[in-house]
Amino acid sequence: MLVRDVGTAIKKRRKALKITQPHLAELAGISVNSLYKIERGDANPTLDLVEKIADVLGLEIKLEVKKITL
Repeated sequence: MLVRDVGTAIKKRRKALKITQPHLAELAGISVNSLYKIERGDANPTLDLVEKIADVLGLEIKLEVKKITL
């Protein structure tokens, strides 16, 4: 999943739950500016940070590894 995909998933879930960006940032214990950048795909958040946001939103992080054959 690309950084932009992570941001899109967070934004979609946040809007579905009718949570504002400032409120989500407060609940997750991160800065509003960081959340803005994550949702736009302009940040490269750590897994810990994504985990905090996902926990607040009730999302599960799933890692999918695809095998590439050359």
